[in-house]
Amino acid sequence: MVFTYRRILTYFFRGLLFVVPIALTIYVIVLIIQFLDGILPIPIPGLGILIMLGFVTFIGFLASIFITKPLFEIFERWVFKIPLINILYTSIKDLMSAFVGDKKKFNTPVIVKMSENISRLGFITQEDLGVIEEENLVAIYFPHSYNFSGNLYLVPKENVRILNNIRSADVMKFIVSGGVSHLVRE
Repeated sequence: MVFTYRRILTYFFRGLLFVVPIALTIYVIVLIIQFLDGILPIPIPGLGILIMLGFVTFIGFLASIFITKPLFEIFERWVFKIPLINILYTSIKDLMSAFVGDKKKFNTPVIVKMSENISRLGFITQEDLGVIEEENLVAIYFPHSYNFSGNLYLVPKENVRILNNIRSADVMKFIVSGGVSHLVRE
């Protein structure tokens, strides 16, 4: 079997396809863990992140207890009164609750007809826009590929088709990957 430059190059690229995603995933996870562990300057590796996880869990427990829940609500009302902090706090809180809260968003994937020959994948974030007197529009979030950003469009309801047989996580992965990932029906 004769090894040619093409064959060696093919093996190299196959190796890249295997090694680079694993290496970058591990690298990003290590960076995140190092960053979180470095927030609390404790000389024992990993202890800072464990303390933070315990602290966040404890705060979540306190926020759920009947007795302390009003204290958290008073704190939030106080934060809402501070002009610039209010915008920042509510934006971050709404974004976080879209992923982990009781009011999760991005769980209804849709196809939106943009023109005669073009459609986009997105997620319904608001179905009722009566507050801005637009009862025939829905709010659709379109994530960008290979990025953690996106656009919000208000589109006519008749241009929106809900994708019932596909998991929203798979649609998000498909969009973020630029359409490279495969969609699988449930």
